[in-house]
Amino acid sequence: MSSEEESPPSISPAMHFIGKKADIVKAGRVTKRVNGCRDVLVIYHQGQLYALDMHCYHAGGLLQNGDIEEFNGRLCIVCPWHKYKITLAEGEGLYQAVDNPTVRPLRTHWRSKGVKQRIHQVTEVSGDVYVTLNDSSEAIESDVYQTEKYRTVSLDAQPKPKPKS
Repeated sequence: MSSEEESPPSISPAMHFIGKKADIVKAGRVTKRVNGCRDVLVIYHQGQLYALDMHCYHAGGLLQNGDIEEFNGRLCIVCPWHKYKITLAEGEGLYQAVDNPTVRPLRTHWRSKGVKQRIHQVTEVSGDVYVTLNDSSEAIESDVYQTEKYRTVSLDAQPKPKPKS
């Protein structure tokens, strides 16, 4: 979700610096561990910034490797592991439903499973991009993958210099 306001908002303690907008636009996607505990994916697509949990709600797939596609007029990221579709703006899981499986040809349409992926607020201030974590106390399925158990690579890890021999 993107919020670009005419008068720049002040930076609050809840806002976490992600990077320069120009760098994010160039990269298209960046990942960042926010507040030391949440792995967030920030996406720039068609002039908008979006932020969501980095791991797919279904099985923890890395969404930064997913394609962005439109389904029924809604932009989604498609998980590269199992092709789950997640709306960028709301975090809803979409699936293709069949009206009546006994009638041929099958008539399908896209339906929502409800919010499955935690979405975070993105704010731009003077060319800097910030994320405010969604602090809703309601459990969302992607929360499961925000623990050390599911982190394979530390986003904050820096390569250590090799000792000289």
